[in-house]
Amino acid sequence: MKFVDEASIKVEAGNGGNGCLSFRREKYIEKGGPDGGDGGDGGSIYLVGDAALNTLVDFRFQPNYRAEKGEHGKGSDRTGAKGEDMYIRVPCGTSIFDDETDAYLGDVNEEGETLLVASGGKHGLGNTRFKSSTNRAPRQTTPGAPGEVRNLRLELKLLADVGLLGLPNAGKSTLISVVSAAKPKIADYPFTTLVPNLGVVRIDHNRSFVIADIPGLIEGAADGAGLGVQFLKHLSRTRVLLHLIDLVPVDGTDPAENFKTIESELGRYSEGIAEKPRWLVFTKSDLLGADAATKAAEIASGLGIKNYFCISSVASEGTDALMAEISAYLQELEEQDEAGQNEKIRQEVHEFSLQKRLERRRKRQQGAEEDDDDFDVTVHYEP
Repeated sequence: MKFVDEASIKVEAGNGGNGCLSFRREKYIEKGGPDGGDGGDGGSIYLVGDAALNTLVDFRFQPNYRAEKGEHGKGSDRTGAKGEDMYIRVPCGTSIFDDETDAYLGDVNEEGETLLVASGGKHGLGNTRFKSSTNRAPRQTTPGAPGEVRNLRLELKLLADVGLLGLPNAGKSTLISVVSAAKPKIADYPFTTLVPNLGVVRIDHNRSFVIADIPGLIEGAADGAGLGVQFLKHLSRTRVLLHLIDLVPVDGTDPAENFKTIESELGRYSEGIAEKPRWLVFTKSDLLGADAATKAAEIASGLGIKNYFCISSVASEGTDALMAEISAYLQELEEQDEAGQNEKIRQEVHEFSLQKRLERRRKRQQGAEEDDDDFDVTVHYEP
């Protein structure tokens, strides 16, 4: 299955039916009065959440949607039929924007949740509506109103409880492969992960949570460098972030400096995401053996961080305890209201995305080759 997290579509609501101009013409009825009926309302277009979907790829092949128009009114005071409403299924966690004005229209987060995106046109009035004691044979009618036409941009943000942050080769994919059934690609070179991977971590029969592996960030990511910035918006819906730091970087860099690099890029991308709860996790402790704990303590002390974890995903050391702590923490967060924080993050992510789109638009106008942010990739989501 192809994973596409942005798509543009055009929606056209149905036009309202026109009112009818008609008079009664029956045998033995002289000078029959007006009997033109009203038209029917045009059909509206709604987006509806579907938990079975996790990609916007279908909209690449079918970008245009048109609802049914209302029927015109008829004689004998018959009202035209209303146009049928159209319901378009989208994945839960989809944000909707007007692609022309960049106005935010709303989110579809829950199964069955609906959002009106284009209203059908109102019906026209038949000449019966205009009869009066002084105007017994009105010839006035009104046409149906046109339905709304909108160009929409859909942005999918994966719903995960925990997000993984870190430089390329920090051990994110290895961790998610150990604690869940997800099978991301793992190799000893940077940018092995090109797509977000989701996995379900099961603590016991009654407790589980979703963890997301986001492609690694590099310095300059907030300016478009690397791959991870394309998927950072998926972190906007996570509840806690795990910042993974390689104790023994393959390129010989300083783990503390690597930590500062990611923190800086995260803050430049979104203050709201940067303010989310983050846990520091040192990885690949098996490569240092008994010295791992000492080095982790030194780095954490230098960064002014008291609470941290030291794990080895390959050796399955410390991973169970880390997942148990996360599960307990998520249970504590259940009672907290995150609506205000989520709205702030949504606005920041939207503004960042808008800025990047405007930059690409200027490049196209200057004849530069457009960077493809929306390439098709494969998503793995295994329970």
